[in-house]
Amino acid sequence: MYENVAVVGATGAVGTIILDLLEKRKFPFETIKFLASKHSTGRIIRFKGQSHTIEELTPDAFNGVHLAIASTPDDTARDFIPEATKRGTLVIDESGYWRMDPDVPLVIPEVNAAEAKKAKKGIISSPNCSTTQLVVAVKPLHDYGKVKRIIVSTYQAVSGAGLAGTRDLENGSRAALDAKEYHCEIFPYPIAFNCLPQIGSLKEKGYTSEELKLLYETRKILGDDAIQVCPTAVRVPVANCHSESVLVETEKKISVEKARELFAAMEGVTVMDDTENKIYPMPHICTGKDEVFVGRIREDLSYDNGLAFWVVSDNLRKGAATNAVQIAEWLQRNGK
Repeated sequence: MYENVAVVGATGAVGTIILDLLEKRKFPFETIKFLASKHSTGRIIRFKGQSHTIEELTPDAFNGVHLAIASTPDDTARDFIPEATKRGTLVIDESGYWRMDPDVPLVIPEVNAAEAKKAKKGIISSPNCSTTQLVVAVKPLHDYGKVKRIIVSTYQAVSGAGLAGTRDLENGSRAALDAKEYHCEIFPYPIAFNCLPQIGSLKEKGYTSEELKLLYETRKILGDDAIQVCPTAVRVPVANCHSESVLVETEKKISVEKARELFAAMEGVTVMDDTENKIYPMPHICTGKDEVFVGRIREDLSYDNGLAFWVVSDNLRKGAATNAVQIAEWLQRNGK
């Protein structure tokens, strides 16, 4: 057992959910500490009915810590996680900084849990939120019919841009309804009553950093560099939960009935697929839940071995906090 545990970024949007999950899921430990930036140092939080003081994130804060779950910006992960591993701490990292390092496993427990034991650098990465829900849904199809190509368009909630993104939606919506001017904190254009077809910085061939995560992380997690991915990432005026329209092309044809069966048997997936009765996943009903929800399953009209479906998942939970806690639970059950 990892007796001494730390939560890094404990006061952030994902960090607070991690604390809630550790408490509700009765994660085992002997001691626990909560670390955050100097700005949050000294704050008091409640955990398991007790008051805890937030400690400043410093290299020495990891002394004696066996396992840390970290939710920080990339530059913080770059600077502090090596300091943690030097002190013998195994780190589950939510940032994007270490994901594509060949010596850092990129883990979704339902998909490739055993990779967590290959943490040569003492770091295990949790994937990008949009990648996680995509791969959980695609995994059973790939195992059965070998996925050759994925076309995915994401409809990403403002919570994925942090608290400032949420404020931009809420305050911008009020301003728009009152016909008042509003200057966004984080988005380049108003997100209220709008869609922004760029998330992340511009990278190769006109794709953005967020879109390329869907390509490279999917390949790494599934262990198949032959999978082709064409991604488009869009920010939408939704408070929480990312949605995805997915089209997969497979070597072996997968019928709608078989796909529904494969999805239903996949750990962590809930099927909501009854379009006739208007039953399908929506952010409104999926927020606050830990599963990946799949619906609108249908055959591709343009390609014999194509299958289309709709995926929704809470980006702060399964897309971030829940996945990290599940990795920690797997490690506790299966040894170091």
